[in-house]
Amino acid sequence: MAKRVFLTVLDSFGIGEAADARSFGDEGSNTLAAVCTYGDLNLPNLASMGLFEIQGHKDPRILSHVGSRNYPRPLGSYGRLTELSAGKDTTIGHWEIAGVLSDKPMPTYPDGFPSEVILRLKEATGREILCNKPYSGTEVIRDYGDEHVRTGALIVYTSADSVLQIAAHEDVIPVEELYDICRIARGIMTGEHAVGRIIARPFTGTSGNYTRTSNRHDFSLTPPSSTMLDILKEKGKDVISVGKIVDIFASRGLTKFIRTSGNTEGISVMKDMQESDFEGLCFINLVDFDMLYGHRNDVEGYAKALMEFDSSLGSFLADMRPDDLLIITADHGCDPSTPSTDHSREDVPVLIYGCGYDVPYNMGTKAGFNNIAALVLNSLLCKPSDFRYTPKTPSAQNIMSYVDMTNLKTNATLEDIYALIDRAVASDAASVCIQPCYVKDAYRYSAGRLPICTVIGFPNGYHTPAVKLFEALEACDNGAYEIDTVINNCMVKDKRFDEIYAELKALADGVHSKGCLLKVIIETCLLDESEKITLCDIVTGSGADYIKTSTGFGSAGATLEDVKLMSTNVGPEVKVKAAGGIRTKDLAQEMISSGASRIGASNLN
Repeated sequence: MAKRVFLTVLDSFGIGEAADARSFGDEGSNTLAAVCTYGDLNLPNLASMGLFEIQGHKDPRILSHVGSRNYPRPLGSYGRLTELSAGKDTTIGHWEIAGVLSDKPMPTYPDGFPSEVILRLKEATGREILCNKPYSGTEVIRDYGDEHVRTGALIVYTSADSVLQIAAHEDVIPVEELYDICRIARGIMTGEHAVGRIIARPFTGTSGNYTRTSNRHDFSLTPPSSTMLDILKEKGKDVISVGKIVDIFASRGLTKFIRTSGNTEGISVMKDMQESDFEGLCFINLVDFDMLYGHRNDVEGYAKALMEFDSSLGSFLADMRPDDLLIITADHGCDPSTPSTDHSREDVPVLIYGCGYDVPYNMGTKAGFNNIAALVLNSLLCKPSDFRYTPKTPSAQNIMSYVDMTNLKTNATLEDIYALIDRAVASDAASVCIQPCYVKDAYRYSAGRLPICTVIGFPNGYHTPAVKLFEALEACDNGAYEIDTVINNCMVKDKRFDEIYAELKALADGVHSKGCLLKVIIETCLLDESEKITLCDIVTGSGADYIKTSTGFGSAGATLEDVKLMSTNVGPEVKVKAAGGIRTKDLAQEMISSGASRIGASNLN
């Protein structure tokens, strides 16, 4: 369970045409591919989150860029999301991220607003109206700025998106007055004319040199139903807006908002929030990708803005707390290399790292930006399971109380497993350790009489971390209480100890979230003394509950020397399990005297 979620929207950072792009006139659009043509582009931290590993990258511009870089392997989960809502604008995209699907597109005005709308604006504001056409924001103030300054008339324009924009010189109409005018427009643009956003576009400067300022302000429709923001706020969580999130959601569902003047300030606030204490969601929009670069067909500017974010991302990842979760995504595309200056109907990335998502995993392609809402709510609101069993204290008078009675034979039948359970219960054994395929049956048959233990990544340990984590969590859900995982000794021999630690930490966190225990098998017969000591440190740091000598399938099993070495070098919270080749009660007792707290054996004579 995460305490804090940082959800960052790189506004307009699409990664390739959606399946229905043709219907929107956006066939061939690919914002990421366009940016990859900038020769100096380098995004190591976004790459480490899986950006370039996402399924479906076929554009040669992306493939050429990746081929020219030695990017790191991914850290967490990554995938592609396809929008379900009928639109490609900021409002609909963010609403879908927050769990609300829009089955109808918001109205657009390719020929300008109808006369009844313009008449109502004139009457309500007492000002004349200029332009009333789809227009570029920079060009409209160039072409109409002088007349506006001379007459005080409002520059009203739109785009291919569902927006009504009002531009005014700050010396002619002060910013707060312009905001009031936009609020009036918001009240007019309802019903069939309910555009997604009314946007205030202040500018300054003199004739021929007019410049839009950072005082832009969006007045969005209120979402038609509850979003994840409303749910989190109702549950007592902090819901913090950074950037224009407050405008997109019409201030609803928030506990705090921080306006920003652009990406640089937004990135700075994101870092400040990482250093603060809150419990809930920090929802961030970085608007410059769209506003300054996508809409202006500025590939170089877009690329440099991405590199600015990527540079900050490195320190953000390094400073994340164990209960933090970072999600990076987008709300639509805005390919800066196409003739169009408007949004493009594209899939978007979802890059996830942190609490519960710290093993590399390709999520593939998923339908719906609303997958993010489910992820956020599950991370912040689902409580970890309580432990299923109260750990029993083994009895010195009964050596079997230390034993995980084991049957991992490849030809074992369900009848064999039931018989093993009956013998283990009769002898008051610690647990039964069985094949994953029989866990659900064993859990039902045991009916709570003793814990069920199973193995994952067994017996060789060279499965990928994502596979092991899936195996472990499924085993817990099927009824296992104790999980014995096999370490990846290929990685040991390659001295990739950081990756071993990351795998074990993710497994320990995942298994513990299910209320279960994790034992780590290091297969001592394959290791030298230095490697065994290093792995004792790694297992301790990962938070695992036990370190275990052997699978029983290696060239040798437990030795007294290994048990003593392990018990000496693990931390005080980690216990030692001796397994493999222990067939007598006398040898089991020697293992316990040498430091073992648990014994793995099929039976003891």
